[in-house]
Amino acid sequence: MSASTHRWTASDGVELAWHEMGEGEPVILLHGLASNATVNWIKYGHAEKVAATGRRVIMPDLRCHGDSEAPTDPSLYSDGILARDLEELVGHLGLVPGEYDLGGFSLGARTTVHGVGEGLRPARAMLCGMGLEGLTGWDQRQAFFQKALDRFDVAKRGDPDFMAIAFMKTMQVVPEAMRLLLPTFTDAHDEWLDAFNMPSAVICGTEDRDNGDPQALADALPHGRLHPVPGTHMSSVTKPELGQAIADFLAAG
Repeated sequence: MSASTHRWTASDGVELAWHEMGEGEPVILLHGLASNATVNWIKYGHAEKVAATGRRVIMPDLRCHGDSEAPTDPSLYSDGILARDLEELVGHLGLVPGEYDLGGFSLGARTTVHGVGEGLRPARAMLCGMGLEGLTGWDQRQAFFQKALDRFDVAKRGDPDFMAIAFMKTMQVVPEAMRLLLPTFTDAHDEWLDAFNMPSAVICGTEDRDNGDPQALADALPHGRLHPVPGTHMSSVTKPELGQAIADFLAAG
């Protein structure tokens, strides 16, 4: 099963892309930081597993990622810009509240929380690769990535940030754009988590604590439940259990 690629223009003129696979009830899946839809959802078969259950899988490349533009104009990085892009994409696609599902991995989970907190109403939600502290302590994580960008061309194998920098280089991240994007993320407010009045799956690797405790996040959601899968923050994306957990959760209704 192959994916098609589509483009649209956000309200500030930035051209963004999404990838699509399958037919049926729509589900939006958002990728992680410095990744893209192809690597996060298509390469390892997750999207195909979900599409095979009779789903239209919609996978945006977030601003500054993948096939979407990565502008270096600071005026194009207002607070919460990714959640605004998500809201506009939902409108562009004509998706109806309660008739689509929404989830994401890491940054995608953060963007999902922001979007639901600001009024998006999917039928079901999935927060993958995320714990409670990852949503409420962004400053510490941002400092790590900003430092990595400072050391983008000098980091050596064995340095604490070497793997993150190597991944960003592999993904052809534009450092100047990423530096502008990072401060736009906002810690989750309590009322944002309270807004998850829909079945909500926290899907996280058993060795993944990069974003804190996933059980604490599940407990903080009105209808949250933890679905453990094998792996660390990086390796869980490569394992078939991630896509299967998403497909099973959606199929459960």
